[in-house]
Amino acid sequence: MGFCFLNNVALGACYARAVYGVQKIFILDWDVHHGNGTQEIFEEDPLTYFCSIHEHPTFCFPGTGRRMEKGKGEGYGFTLNLPVKPHTSDREFLDLFEREVIPEIERFRPDLIMVSAGFDAHSDDPIADLALTERSFVHMTQRICEMADTYCQGRIVSVLEGGYNGSTLTSSAIAHIKTLQGRS
Repeated sequence: MGFCFLNNVALGACYARAVYGVQKIFILDWDVHHGNGTQEIFEEDPLTYFCSIHEHPTFCFPGTGRRMEKGKGEGYGFTLNLPVKPHTSDREFLDLFEREVIPEIERFRPDLIMVSAGFDAHSDDPIADLALTERSFVHMTQRICEMADTYCQGRIVSVLEGGYNGSTLTSSAIAHIKTLQGRS
């Protein structure tokens, strides 16, 4: 719907399943926009859990990703949308992450965690109105690494998504990568 020509995370998940025999995949999308394509691709798949934290659809493109959307058919209960209000800060965002996302990863016990790592939720990004700093991206990355170590033998795939301020995209992506490397 305007931002992606190919859904890299979905392609990666299908590849991991077909080539490496990975069964259960948890996809975390923290890009400021709802991952509507990823949700649509996997909403009937009980082996792929899709979780998106994004700016509320009333205020942000593409206008999808309401909490009541939980998947369909056999995949019902394997979609979690966590829309947040404009100007949500690190503290509020991380509280939601700890309260909602971490327990779902623990419940699902994935074989692989994939991250749609968008950095357009940064307070200085011109595309949306969230108020995150690198602190949020570092914290979420640390916690995802802990979950991957516990459930997935450390298996994480992170895919760069949005970020429209060159300096904050760079600083956030570097903070994320250093944390993935254990150097935060």
